[in-house]
Amino acid sequence: MSNYVLFQMWGPFRQSLMKGHLFYVDQARKRVLSQFDNLEAEADRAAEEWLEQSSGRFDADRHDPGDFYEAANDAGIEFYQLLSDMRDQTQLSIIAGMFHEWDKQLRDWLVREMQHWHRGDTAFSKVWSVDFGKIVDLLQSFGWKIRDTDYFATLDACRLVVNVYKHGAGKSLEDLKRSYPQYFDDPFRGSGGRFSGTNFLDHTHLKVTKEQFQAFSDAIVAFWRDVPESVVGAQIVEVPDWFGKSIQADRGGED
Repeated sequence: MSNYVLFQMWGPFRQSLMKGHLFYVDQARKRVLSQFDNLEAEADRAAEEWLEQSSGRFDADRHDPGDFYEAANDAGIEFYQLLSDMRDQTQLSIIAGMFHEWDKQLRDWLVREMQHWHRGDTAFSKVWSVDFGKIVDLLQSFGWKIRDTDYFATLDACRLVVNVYKHGAGKSLEDLKRSYPQYFDDPFRGSGGRFSGTNFLDHTHLKVTKEQFQAFSDAIVAFWRDVPESVVGAQIVEVPDWFGKSIQADRGGED
């Protein structure tokens, strides 16, 4: 059994995972995010439309033209802010979809490989239900030092960003503020004022730049590229406790 292959990443399957991921990101940019490429021009048009719609209310004897132009400018600024917020939320939604698909594909691969040598639903259910950190523990037991890679922190940050986007306040928010504060838009950053710093930030300040989105995507590609081609029993010295117990439960508690 020590030389038996427990987990195998077939080359063409690895390539299909990376290709599918890159297609998702590329098409999301072209078909969705590209609609937000000209916010300034659209805000200008919104200001012009406000003037056109309000022109019937203008009375030269009673109104100052400057007031109308100022109001039109305010309408343009409001439109820009609302559309900018929509762009940010749309990008976060795309990132969430990207991360969840990667997470599901990883767990699905683990379970499918286990089905070649294990019988019983407890272990399979555990792989699907345990948190991200426990899955990483399992990967580490393969001899794959994933936590030492350059991209692991980016994947971990992506996980927290997605959780904060979905749930708002909570543990993930505090973890993200503590470990990866670069994913927050702090309006007082660098001011040294009393309201600067992560203590005053909440989920509404979550902000992912185009460059950070690309880093998330690159990390997923790097992950799939690094998955060991094969993992034999002899490589696994000690599995995580949760995994070992679920295997034993399926075997009726036998040693």
